[in-house]
Amino acid sequence: MQKTQLQLAGALGHEAADKRIDILRRVGEAASISEAARAAGVSYKAGWQAIDTLSNLAGVALVERVVGGAGGGGARLTDAGRELLRAADELALARAQVLARLAGHADYLPGASALGLRTSMRNQLPCTVSGLRRQGQAVRVELALAGAMLIFSRITRESAELLALRKGQQVLALCKATAVKVSAIALPAEGVNLLPGRASRVSRAAGGGEVALQLEAGLQLVGFSGPGSGLKVGSAAVAQIDESSVVIAIAG
Repeated sequence: MQKTQLQLAGALGHEAADKRIDILRRVGEAASISEAARAAGVSYKAGWQAIDTLSNLAGVALVERVVGGAGGGGARLTDAGRELLRAADELALARAQVLARLAGHADYLPGASALGLRTSMRNQLPCTVSGLRRQGQAVRVELALAGAMLIFSRITRESAELLALRKGQQVLALCKATAVKVSAIALPAEGVNLLPGRASRVSRAAGGGEVALQLEAGLQLVGFSGPGSGLKVGSAAVAQIDESSVVIAIAG
């Protein structure tokens, strides 16, 4: 059987600031998923979600179960898991050195930490967490955009735990252009964000098409309008985005 190769770039190239690497490290120390999750301040379910996601990105198992023994079993890192942690340590050191060199240019590069984020989502909006409210198994996250505009995201409790979301935290709100509906008017609806702005680019297709919307404070949003929208460049318009379509990312 061909040996599966550890995909370091896949496992370490995303979400550098969440708790997955921390949980993996704690599994190695405690030899237990439950102990690692407890020490990291997340639920047992979130702990397993972190390990499963990280293993998927790495393309190889990072943790293996240990059956039996005095403690009744547990978990331990595989060779790939230990190699991933060594690589994470080296990357953290290199990143700290680069950021230290850029510290004197912070006024010119305020979003430098987000430049390494690669995603197919065209809409990437810098914002600040201004509120968190649990709703059953989900968390509704209030995000403040530039210009005092708000956008909401609905994510699972486990995702909120792994991102360690807190008020005042700087994050990115992401959404696909296809998840953004742009129209001249829109009525409020539960679970739907309404972001007003002005059309800066409008497709001339008769059946509707792509629309670029300029929000307050110069933010840009791309979405799609339906047939007969009547939108023109400069027209007032509203973007409608379902809260569950807004993804939260931490860039640094």
